[in-house]
Amino acid sequence: MKKLTILVFALLSVAVQADTIEMKVYGLVCGFCAQGIDKTLRKNPATADVLVSLEHKLVAVSTREGQDIPDAELTKALTDSGYDVKGITRTKRTLDAIRAEIRQEPK
Repeated sequence: MKKLTILVFALLSVAVQADTIEMKVYGLVCGFCAQGIDKTLRKNPATADVLVSLEHKLVAVSTREGQDIPDAELTKALTDSGYDVKGITRTKRTLDAIRAEIRQEPK
């Protein structure tokens, strides 16, 4: 029974881990910018969560399990909104981990 519980927990933890797309974005200057980007990216049905950091020029999107958002689509959404995408990286880091890392950095 104990082995079955461990197996179920392991499978569930893999299932809830979504991929994260991290983008370096220039042109972010205010909270209104952050809200606009958040709202725009959440319209995509593959988006699970969004993080926008003005200080780090970072926009991160976690995708729903088994779904993806093409780089070209992300770039178009951001450039159409007036921002400049300098790089896109796909990672396994969660948005919670990124948030924690940002909070720990010295000001």
